[in-house]
Amino acid sequence: MKPRPSPRIAIVGSGFAGIGMAIHLKRLGLTSFTVYEAAHDIGGTWRDNTYPGTACDIPSHLYSFSFEPNPSWSRAFGQQHEILAYLKGCARKYAIEPFIRCNTRVEAARFDDARGLWRLELGGGPGAQDPASVEADIVIAASGALSRPAMPQIEGIERFEGKLFHSARWDHGYPLEGKTVAVIGTGASAIQFVPQIQPLVARLHLFQRTAPWIMPKQDRALGERTQRLFKRVPFTQRLVRSALYWQHESRALAFVAHPNLMKWPMKFSLSYLERRIADPVLRAKLTPNYHFGCKRVLLSRDFYPAVSQPNVDVVTTPIREIVGGGIVTDDGTHYPVDAIICGTGFQVGDAGAPFEVIGAQGADLDALWRQQGPEAYLGTSVAGFPNFFMLTGPNTGLGHNSMIYMIESQIAYIADCLRALRRRGARTMTLKHDVQRAFNERLQRGTQRSVWATGCHSWYLSGSGRNTALWPGFTFTFRRRTRRVRAADYHFAR
Repeated sequence: MKPRPSPRIAIVGSGFAGIGMAIHLKRLGLTSFTVYEAAHDIGGTWRDNTYPGTACDIPSHLYSFSFEPNPSWSRAFGQQHEILAYLKGCARKYAIEPFIRCNTRVEAARFDDARGLWRLELGGGPGAQDPASVEADIVIAASGALSRPAMPQIEGIERFEGKLFHSARWDHGYPLEGKTVAVIGTGASAIQFVPQIQPLVARLHLFQRTAPWIMPKQDRALGERTQRLFKRVPFTQRLVRSALYWQHESRALAFVAHPNLMKWPMKFSLSYLERRIADPVLRAKLTPNYHFGCKRVLLSRDFYPAVSQPNVDVVTTPIREIVGGGIVTDDGTHYPVDAIICGTGFQVGDAGAPFEVIGAQGADLDALWRQQGPEAYLGTSVAGFPNFFMLTGPNTGLGHNSMIYMIESQIAYIADCLRALRRRGARTMTLKHDVQRAFNERLQRGTQRSVWATGCHSWYLSGSGRNTALWPGFTFTFRRRTRRVRAADYHFAR
């Protein structure tokens, strides 16, 4: 009998998720896949975020593929250039580069009910060689949750006459030396770049809506002796990775099940704030007014010293509008500035589909998500969308451990989906609506007792208050759930 051809697989995005998926497919012996990347190069968030001080807040040895340890990390917490080099090195080592099409944006994916396949509409950039549309049997969206910067919705922002940019689109050609600069936001990006630009600028106005909880970052250089040990005795690096994993995983007890356990790190964080900020007025501004862990806990040793400098003022009065020459707050104060840098995060909680996705019988993923909030099954499958899978989809984010662990779990699940299709001789598999509904009802019930439901406003939650971003449990539980596909969860069609 003639062997069945390998399915044509389209992977959208070339960050850790897309490259990891491609490597796994190749290791399975599948080469009928293409990675579509809208940008000029691979790397995802580590390509786009190049602001001064960009670094990971998960230890290097944990924020890397389990199958590809890197004994040469220079620091305990990886910096942007090193993480990007690591990811490019993985693509090179596993010979994934020939399968990548850069400057090729997937504008839309539409399912052909009659033929049981997907048609992708492509938009090219400079150097693009792909046709305007291609067909695929499987579509895997690996665009990432932090790929769409969120600009602040402030009256008059379009009228600003100075330099304006988002931290994820840093303008390295604009000199900050001697300028008066406004930074909007005090989230994970701002606490990294503010200490870097503070010595350069003449004046820095830091506009803060909510004070973040900050813990000291336990970063240090990893010397040549440590690197040689990891290279010559790989077991030692695996041991470090395992220890780091369980250290971080233990925090889920406080995040998910027993928020009252957060009182201990909260006391430590307040003590750290008191030790680093001597001015009582500034300290009051920087004291969070919500439960520890409800929003993302940040790591830094240089943020508090930076905002204590004479050329920095922390503004907590809400912004009323932006005018041609600066920012006006609700009390009428006008802050003349040369540049505004928006450290305002990404579109997550109420974000629509990463690109236009039209499933079976015309189902519109973007319309569904904007109506009810992003929702999936195990962050991977969506009812009504045959052979469509996601990596880092809804409710796969973490507040306590490494996203690479979650990505590898999803990759294994999608690979098992491909095996399930082949075993049954099926052309398509479609998640059942009742399975998705029951899963998300349980998920939301699990969130109700978590620290994220203690009353703060964060990007973890949609406008309606539903957790659409985070996995409310242990990561090893997620891995167990994604280890094997339950055939009864899907409709298979020949």
